[in-house]
Order: sequence, then structure tokens, then C-alpha cells
Amino acid sequence: MSLPKLGSYLLSLLCGVALLAASMSTASARELAAEIDEMVEVEIATVGVAGFGGPPVVLLREPGAREVIPIFIGINEAGAILRGLAGERSPRPMTHDLLSNVLGEMEATLERVYVDAIIDHTFLGMLELSLPGRDERIRIDSRPSDAIALAIHAGASIHVAPQVLEAARDIEYEGLDDQVVVALGITVAPVTADLREALGLPDQAGVLVSDVRGPAADAGLEPGALLLEVNGEVPETPLRYLELVRDTAVDEDARLRYWQQGEEHEIEVTTDVPPREPMPRPRQDVPGIRT
Repeated sequence: MSLPKLGSYLLSLLCGVALLAASMSTASARELAAEIDEMVEVEIATVGVAGFGGPPVVLLREPGAREVIPIFIGINEAGAILRGLAGERSPRPMTHDLLSNVLGEMEATLERVYVDAIIDHTFLGMLELSLPGRDERIRIDSRPSDAIALAIHAGASIHVAPQVLEAARDIEYEGLDDQVVVALGITVAPVTADLREALGLPDQAGVLVSDVRGPAADAGLEPGALLLEVNGEVPETPLRYLELVRDTAVDEDARLRYWQQGEEHEIEVTTDVPPREPMPRPRQDVPGIRT
């Protein structure tokens, strides 16, 4: 590494350490507003907007309740979350990339993210970190948008308080064009004519699988597959895929039919939140996908 690059890296690292140290010094300034055992683990699905052309929201899938919960976020955080869902990394570290790198250099692990309260229409969040040689975990007050963006990088689980879930259900939202959506550990994107030709996909309606993990991957679903049906209905757009997963009957698995390597397959996948993993790798294994 050249001296200028090394100096820049060290400066970024020191700034990140200073930010983390400042956060840790005030970590006890706020206690969790809800009992941990009462919180619900959710899956990050995608980013949309509130109402018609309103502020961005992150959509969280709540298993077992057939709900998708919108949480208000900032524009920068919306971009960071979308990039994380798509497995994309900025050429240079953005704020959330930097803090994630700092945590890694300090061997700190982001274990959980909480969205534990909503006060005066403002969502409150908290990070939960573990540090080497320290038995007790550290909790740091955070905006939920920052916390969720970091959770994607670190593979941390996300837990939402019941009162937040109830309040957020009243927020109307709509999806974005050409958005990336994650549900059941399956990342899907719109399929274009160019992608059909590049991947040799059949001329059938559906969405393209760009990444997969958890039970769906264990069942044989792979990136590059064309997802044709969810519970017998066609997911014509990524957001429609999310809606069909959401509408899966309580206590039933989602039934998926897909085309992969010249053959059609059917699998059943639990609607539970799949285990989180660190930020997915760039989509180098599926030619032509740029989400």
C-alpha cells in the first residue's frame, strides 16, 4: 500500500474509532424501551417510499403475522440498505462501510439490532455489540436506519418491539421501480430481455433469483434461477413476490416453483426468518445481473 493510501486508511480508521468510542461512552444514556423476549425478529425485505412520493421507508417482513412493516429512514440510509441487499459495495467506504470496517478491525461483533420504540413519530433503535474479553454486551443508542444498514453488512439479526410493529402498520407505502427484494432468504430482481438472453431463461413471467441463502439454498435453489410461482401465483415483480410471501397462510410453508438449468422444480420453504449472514458477495457468479 502506498504512503498516501496508508495515511488515508489510518485517518479513516482513527475517525471511526473515535466515533465508536464516543458512542460507547454514551451507550448507557438510554435503556431499551421494550423487553427483549417480547420483540419480534424480522427480515429486511427492501426499500420503498411512504405514501405517494413520500420519504423512504425500509420494509421489514414479520413472519407469522402476514405483515410487512415500514420504518422511516433517511435517503442516504435507503441507498446503503439497497446496495447491501444487492450485494454491492461502494468503490470507497461510505459511512456505514467505514463503521463496519472499524468494528471488524476492533474485533467487535454486531450481534443484534433493536427497533424498540416510536416517540413523537420518531423511531428509536439500538445496536448490541460483543467485544473480545468482555462478557457483557454493549448497547448503543442509534437511529434504526443506521442500525439496519449496519446489520446488513454484519449479518446481525433485527428485532422490533410489538408497539413499534403496531404503530408502523398504519403507514402506507409503495415500492420502487426495479427494486431488489429479499424474502425467505431469496433475493429477487426484475428480469429483462437482455438477462433472459444472457442466462438462457425461458419466455415466462417471473422474477430473477440473484442470491439465495438458508433453507431455500439447502433445498437446491441457486442464483440465476427464474422464480415462476409462489403458492401457485406468478410474482410478476419483486414487490409482488414479497406480497405473495407475506400472504402465505400462517403456520404453512411457502410453495415455490422455479426454472433452473433447463428444468422446473418445486420446493417448500419455511417463512421463518432465515439465519443472517454478513453482507452478500458481489454477484460475480451470475453474469449480467446489475441490481
